[in-house]
Amino acid sequence: MRELTVQELNDWRNSGRPFVLIDVREPMEYETGNINGVSIPMGEVLQRINEIPREGDVVIHCKSGGRSGNVVRYLSSEMGYDNLYNLQGGMLAWKSQIDPSVQVL
Repeated sequence: MRELTVQELNDWRNSGRPFVLIDVREPMEYETGNINGVSIPMGEVLQRINEIPREGDVVIHCKSGGRSGNVVRYLSSEMGYDNLYNLQGGMLAWKSQIDPSVQVL
């Protein structure tokens, strides 16, 4: 599984590198605080698979990296995706290393 640190993600954002960011946390978690990713809760991933591009870089994240890691592993091994990254440490790492003002539930 390919992973990306929050610093690498921040660098991608700052450099204008194109990518899609997908947040697999629950809607209440997303509403509490987010980093502008597309909200596709983990339980809805298969029903909304058409919203996850197969081209270009796609970064998937959650609160700490566990749920998103499971999604990345599943989509890579079972659905043939080869363009996915798991965000190491998820929102907790983003809050501690990049933006302390972001709210995490």
